[in-house]
Amino acid sequence: MGALLRDDHDVVIVDSLSRSGSLANLNMLLDDAGSRLTFVCADVRDAAAMTAVVYDHQPDAVAHLAGQVAVTTSVTDPGLDFDINARGTLNVLEAVRTQAPAARVLFTSTNKVYGDLAPLTKARVETRYHLPDYPRGVDEDFPTDAATPYGCSKLAGDLYVRDYARTFGLATTVFRMSCIYGQWQNGTVDQGWVSWLTRRTLAREPITIFGDGMQVRDLLHVDDLVEAMLPVLIDGRAAGEVFNVGGGPDFSISVWREFGPLLAEITGQAEPEVAYEPRRAGDQDVYISDLGRIASALSWRPKISPKDGVARMVEWLRARL
Repeated sequence: MGALLRDDHDVVIVDSLSRSGSLANLNMLLDDAGSRLTFVCADVRDAAAMTAVVYDHQPDAVAHLAGQVAVTTSVTDPGLDFDINARGTLNVLEAVRTQAPAARVLFTSTNKVYGDLAPLTKARVETRYHLPDYPRGVDEDFPTDAATPYGCSKLAGDLYVRDYARTFGLATTVFRMSCIYGQWQNGTVDQGWVSWLTRRTLAREPITIFGDGMQVRDLLHVDDLVEAMLPVLIDGRAAGEVFNVGGGPDFSISVWREFGPLLAEITGQAEPEVAYEPRRAGDQDVYISDLGRIASALSWRPKISPKDGVARMVEWLRARL
C-alpha cells in the first residue's frame, strides 16, 4: 500500500482487524498517508459489505490479500477456513463483477494448491532436500492437488478467480505465493515462520521445529513482492494469468538447518534451544517457485537476498522488542 501511496494513488484498505498486530500496522499507514488513504472495517465473509465498499469507491484495481493463512487452523476449523478463503473470495469477485467490472483484480493464492508434492522424487543433501527433476522449481503447469483444508480452500478461490476472467471477462490475475516475509509481519508459530523464528531467536527463547528442519522454501521479501504486484494493479498487465511468485532457486533455504546458522550470523547470537516435533499434515519437503513465466510476462525478478532481507527484519524487530 505504501508504494501506491508514494506514487499518489488513492488507496482504500478493507480489513476486519481480526489478526494480531493489524491495528498497529493500520495506524502506521494512517499516520503516514494523509487524505489519500481510506480505511473500511469489514470482513470478506460479509457479501453485502464487499458489495457496498466496491460500489462506494469504484476502484480501478482490487488487491485481494485477505485470507485465513494457517494450515493448523484449517485442520481444526475447516468451516471457518472455507468461509474466509473460498466464500470470501467469491464475495469479492461478485462485488467487482456487479459494481466495478472494469477493475483489475489480483488474488494472492499459495503454493499449497500443488499439495504436499509427495509423489515427486526427492534427494537429501547435508542441510536440505531438493527435487532433482525440477532444478528450476515447480512451474504453473504442475498439476494442482491441494492437501489440507487450507490448500483446498485457497485452490477453490484460485479457480474462481481464473474462471471469472473466462466466464465474465474480469481482468483477474493469480499470484501463487511461496514464503513472503519482511518488516511489519507479525508471525506466530502457525504463520510467518521467518518472522516467528527470528523473533524467538532475538528473544533467546526456545524454538520448536516441525519436521527435521531440512524442508526447503524459497524466500521472497515483501518489497520484491510489491514490485511484482504494481504492474498488475496499475497497468493491467498479465490479466487472466496465473504466476508462481517466490524467491526462486537462488533465494531458497532450509527452514532451520540453513536458516538457523544464517540467523546466528546476522544477529551475532548463538542458536537457541531447538526441539523437533513430527511434521505437520500437508507439509512439503521442498517447494521452490519456477519464476520463468512471471519473469517473461512482467520483466520481474526478486532482488533482495535472504541474508539482506532477514537483516532488515532483524533491525526492525530489535527496535521493537
